[in-house]
Amino acid sequence: MAEAPAGRFAERGGDFWRRLKEEMKSAAPSLGIDKIGVASAEPFRELKERLVRRRELGRDSGFEEPDLDKRTDPSRVFPEARSIIAVAVAYPAKLRGAPVSVPGARRGIFSRSAWGEDYHRVVGRRLERLAGWLAERVPETRTLAMTDTGALVDRAVAERAGIGWSGKNCSIITPEFGSWVYLGELITNLPLPPDRPIEDACGSCTRCLEACPTGALVGPGELDSRRCISWLTQSKDAVDEHFMEKMGNRLYGCDTCQVVCPYNRGQDARHHEELLPDPETVKPLLRPLLSMGNREFREKFGHGAGAWRGRKPIQRNALIALGHFRDRESVPDIVRVLRDDSRPALRMTAAWALGRIGGSEAEAALREAAARDAGPEVRAAADRALARLAQTSPSPRPEEAGERNSAARTGISGDREDAAHDG
Repeated sequence: MAEAPAGRFAERGGDFWRRLKEEMKSAAPSLGIDKIGVASAEPFRELKERLVRRRELGRDSGFEEPDLDKRTDPSRVFPEARSIIAVAVAYPAKLRGAPVSVPGARRGIFSRSAWGEDYHRVVGRRLERLAGWLAERVPETRTLAMTDTGALVDRAVAERAGIGWSGKNCSIITPEFGSWVYLGELITNLPLPPDRPIEDACGSCTRCLEACPTGALVGPGELDSRRCISWLTQSKDAVDEHFMEKMGNRLYGCDTCQVVCPYNRGQDARHHEELLPDPETVKPLLRPLLSMGNREFREKFGHGAGAWRGRKPIQRNALIALGHFRDRESVPDIVRVLRDDSRPALRMTAAWALGRIGGSEAEAALREAAARDAGPEVRAAADRALARLAQTSPSPRPEEAGERNSAARTGISGDREDAAHDG
């Protein structure tokens, strides 16, 4: 790029850029943005060291930008970078009018980050508005927008920009909205003065570490992605049976480590209409999911963030949820998956679910699969399910899953919708 803009920027002086930043923050509500902060565009050197160590330990999710230099040096993705504008958009935390999950009509739950319209589009539109607002005032403005799927680490940018502090649960916690915020950023060629980071306010609290169902939070601010239920719900392969026991009725994502956070108590931002959830969509009936085709899946869930991996993970997670509930009324549906579905991961999961539920129909289907299924991994899963049935006696069906149990373990009951929304 030509050097002329830098010279013109210099002519404006520091007072201009300070005023522009304050005007930008004042304009945030009119742009649909709840909080704005500015970070320097210097490389994130400490972050890079942590990411290298994380990769060496095998804790990456596999969803990230693989080039660590691009993840930690803004100039590698935007050579003109002079500053980074971080934004936060708050989203709802309570599911009002939630349908009830009952035997024969059990329901799963999508995490709050998948409620309403896909946040990538929602935040993306706001970043476009912000870029336009800047260009109206500084025609030489150049920007690059990112949210979640960009190269940079949104949380690191937000922390540096003073949006919030990085909690022990690896979420950015804001004083105003807790951690129920979507993050995004604009890398820009404007020399905006940076804001100061917010001091960490987690103190000695370890509720999120203690509540994590799978022990994925291996230390304060340290996540083993491959153990995280949120990651597990988005993976496409069969889930290890140890982790299936922990997943409850979660169809996409997991909010446990945020629900138990004291800074999230009572939070429920409902001022962005496109982020408000449809209860029937985010807490759907489980059995219809098992036979849902691609077109119907896209029509029902395609507008939200939870559909990005397609229907296979959601259907697999529905089988896990029905197994969790020991829902005998769903046995014929699960048997059909075990006998007829072409995807081995789903047949393996169906075998596990039938092994949890039990009964003569389930046992007969498992024996047939153990003897005749074309997949050796499916036959092995059926054998394990049969062994489980032989070793266990019928037990009461569990109640609604997920965060109410986590809350009970940590002594936090929270609001009713927070404690039991994913039942």
